[in-house]
Amino acid sequence: PDFDAKKKRKVAKIYQALSSEPIDVAALRRLAISEGGLLTDEIRRQVWPQLLSVDTDDLPPLPGKELREDNKDYQQVLLDVRRSLRRFPPGMPDEQREHLQEELIDIILHVLKRNPQLHYYQGYHDIVVTFLLVVGDRLATALVEKLSTHHLRDFMDPTMDNTKHILNYLMPIIDQVNPEVHDFMQSAEVGTIFALSWLITWYGHVLSDFRHVVRLYDFFLACHPLMPIYFAAVIVLYREQEVLDCECDMASVHHLLSQIPQDLPYETLISRAGDLFVQFPPSELAREAAQQQAERTAASTFKDFELASVQQRPDTVLRQRFRERLRGEERTKSILTKPRTNRFVKLAVMGLMVALGAAALAKSALEWAPKFELQIFP
Repeated sequence: PDFDAKKKRKVAKIYQALSSEPIDVAALRRLAISEGGLLTDEIRRQVWPQLLSVDTDDLPPLPGKELREDNKDYQQVLLDVRRSLRRFPPGMPDEQREHLQEELIDIILHVLKRNPQLHYYQGYHDIVVTFLLVVGDRLATALVEKLSTHHLRDFMDPTMDNTKHILNYLMPIIDQVNPEVHDFMQSAEVGTIFALSWLITWYGHVLSDFRHVVRLYDFFLACHPLMPIYFAAVIVLYREQEVLDCECDMASVHHLLSQIPQDLPYETLISRAGDLFVQFPPSELAREAAQQQAERTAASTFKDFELASVQQRPDTVLRQRFRERLRGEERTKSILTKPRTNRFVKLAVMGLMVALGAAALAKSALEWAPKFELQIFP
């Protein structure tokens, strides 16, 4: 009953923000970030366009089949979409799934044709299918196009330079919070390629439960484009003991980290990732992350995409939320003294109490893996 009442209050707040004039995007960001996210796909269909500043009254027409003629990406897209069976709900009739796969192909080709500066990459379809399943083909086309020209743009360059640059933020974040784990991973020379498929699919390829995927999408859409790498860092940090108990060699640590657990405490990790973003913002980490054409990345040009009102900026929302959490720190500490406190709550609070300058950043980011022969997409 308490949960249902809490959920009803949150739904009411979401619709209040949607019905305000103008729409209260800052409130929608806070609600998307907070526990439980946006709760239902029906709500996501209304809120996701607001988070991406997409006008639902001016949607592009549905793409036509002529997109497939002489399209350089068609064969690769077709192969990837045919391999995407597990991304559709179990038990879905074959006819319905095949129809959705055809829509998925058309959405991808439509975005690529309208934006020739974007280059298709393996894993892109894992993101697109999430939008297709939640909002339908026409709205998905508009949302994916906006997402591709902003948050995902770095992954859609002709080279991997900007993707490498973003991955290079991972180790400095870990080092700020837990130098022991950082040094262990450095000694193992594991690199960061284990997190590549997490990052470029927004975890859609590696998480089996669709509810967890859309919960993360709520969070990422409300935040800075670098938030998925902060979330990767908190996954590694959450698995601290497993990492330190592992054999200190590249193969062993890579195998451990690339097998992402399906039973993660998502709400705790989402909360912690938001806190780490505020404590160690990208502007501070950028000096330590290896920078390749940094001025061209979505992470460094995100202000171009922010809404005009300062109060609606996602970074502002996160910082406000962090300050509120700090004000409640003393109260939370008293709660933690109770013997039955959930250990995941303790983890979240410990993340808040990390000293801002407790650990020095790595002097240089890890070198990018010289070859891409590892099986990234099993």
